[in-house]
Amino acid sequence: MKKISQKILRDMKKHPLFFQKVWLACSEIPAGQTRSYKQIAIKIGTPKAYRAVGTALKRNPFAPIIPCHRVIKSDGTAGGYSGKNGIRGKIKLLKKEKLK
Repeated sequence: MKKISQKILRDMKKHPLFFQKVWLACSEIPAGQTRSYKQIAIKIGTPKAYRAVGTALKRNPFAPIIPCHRVIKSDGTAGGYSGKNGIRGKIKLLKKEKLK
């Protein structure tokens, strides 16, 4: 887990509290590991808001420092990804991290 800079923490405060909670939860996912959208929703205290977790990740302006690519669907598939190269890019990032 990377330490989040004070600047990013300040910039985060410009966004909805829900998004901040999602991003902070994602920042705790170690490289080479994943969590599901539902696991993130449960972690932040809103267990039925897993689709909203996806929306927060789609709007993550702090990637790759906030590693939204580490969040996947409950069935183990990649799910969505708005980063470079879409889902292929997400899978590539995940594979690269697991090789470390």
